[in-house]
Amino acid sequence: MEYLHTMVRVSNLDASLNFYCEKLGLEEVRRYYSEKGRFTLVFLAAPGDIERARSNAQAPLVELTYNWDPEEYGSSRNFGHLAYRVEDIYDLCQRLMDSGVIVNRPPRDGRMAFVRSPDGISVELLQRGEPLPLKEPWASMENIGSW
Repeated sequence: MEYLHTMVRVSNLDASLNFYCEKLGLEEVRRYYSEKGRFTLVFLAAPGDIERARSNAQAPLVELTYNWDPEEYGSSRNFGHLAYRVEDIYDLCQRLMDSGVIVNRPPRDGRMAFVRSPDGISVELLQRGEPLPLKEPWASMENIGSW
């Protein structure tokens, strides 16, 4: 068995690509349009998986599914979250905040944070290796909303 991808439905493809690619740092590796099915699929890979994703080897991907006909998806906790290992959780959270993303669960412990995509998909960020030393302003930041 191999993990292939996680599919999330998005209501605004441009806003979602801005979040996942420009702000979070994923890269688009392929795109598929279905005129008959009236949808677009965009496959994204984390920077550390790009080479495998673009070669014949399989890499874990996020599949953004954009249905051309408007649809209300609602917010459900059934999905859970996406999770990514990051090199410097403090740096990434600061860059996300600077670009307007709310850090719902700040990395108070130097190890874990949560943000949400424009469609409310929860994204967990985990520090690579050992937790970073506790650091302000993160150590005393409160949670914002749900994660």
